[in-house]
Amino acid sequence: MSLVRVHNFAVSLDGFSTGEEQSHESPFGHAGHRLLDWFMATRSFHEMHGKSGGSTGVDDALALTWGHHIGAEIMGRNKFGPQRGPWEDHEWTGWWGPNPVFHTPVFVLTHHPRPSVEMEGGTTFHFIDATPQEALRQAREAAGGRDVRIGGGQTTVRAFLAADLVDHMHIAVVPIVLGRGERLWDGLEGIEERFQVESVTSPSGVTHMTFTRRP
Repeated sequence: MSLVRVHNFAVSLDGFSTGEEQSHESPFGHAGHRLLDWFMATRSFHEMHGKSGGSTGVDDALALTWGHHIGAEIMGRNKFGPQRGPWEDHEWTGWWGPNPVFHTPVFVLTHHPRPSVEMEGGTTFHFIDATPQEALRQAREAAGGRDVRIGGGQTTVRAFLAADLVDHMHIAVVPIVLGRGERLWDGLEGIEERFQVESVTSPSGVTHMTFTRRP
């Protein structure tokens, strides 16, 4: 059976994984890029966007595992874009440009399904109204035996954790305080008991925590 994985998911010291006031210009609201500065500085991020340079070391080593053996992604609608309610702008195809970084089928969870959108580089966005279990069934079928990544945001990751569907998770605890936004851990008391937990802190100040499902 393929694994269900979460990677490079950043959380502030006070537990927020995104800020308030998301918009077209600010995918993470008032948090800006502060949650992802560590990732955007790595060689892996640079290569993902067709650029050279970038840092190596702990941050890069953890970031690099994001795409290994992934055959499909599941994301929430708020990761895809800032629109709410019925779709008013079908021209919007995400923050990633004409050739998104995924290069796999991507299943976007929404209460307002719409036709699939095929992009350059092998990414196709499918918009489905489904439970975590049903979304995972469809994603696994599309993944062709490879693993499925839960891409976020926090509501989607939390739902898959609550349903006990996550096998491996990489959380990057970033040394910032956001004060407000959306929390990851609410309602998940004792979640650590399901996993073997390891951590390492990089020179950037980020603590990388990996959660691997216990046998």
